[in-house]
Amino acid sequence: MKIALIAHDKKKPEMVEFALAYKSVLKNHELYATGTTGLKVKEATGLPVHRFQSGPLGGDQQIGAMIASNDMDMVVFLRDPLTAQPHEPDVNALLRLSDVYRIPLATNLASAELLMHALKRGEMHWRELIHSRKDDV
Repeated sequence: MKIALIAHDKKKPEMVEFALAYKSVLKNHELYATGTTGLKVKEATGLPVHRFQSGPLGGDQQIGAMIASNDMDMVVFLRDPLTAQPHEPDVNALLRLSDVYRIPLATNLASAELLMHALKRGEMHWRELIHSRKDDV
């Protein structure tokens, strides 16, 4: 599965801890991330991470484009709800696209952990069906 990892500045340390804790699950999947988040996760875990631009410079939109083309399977976006974000419209668009295309989305550590446990148990195979339908078109 293709998994996007995004974290606002104050949540980047939490994302690194999350990636380290679930490295055994994440290593079996393709990881994508916005700029600095991707760098920090890659440095901490040694896992390969495809890095896009930072969020404010278009990284959220790049991940959104993958969602819109049904080329992203899951998003873990550790948001900081207490700090204003200069690129809030991009953030909202990414959340909206996840809803429109039924992409599992975690916006906090608790929901991210639930997604990792579901992934580990093999409960996300329905995404493979969507990919096979896309290939038939």
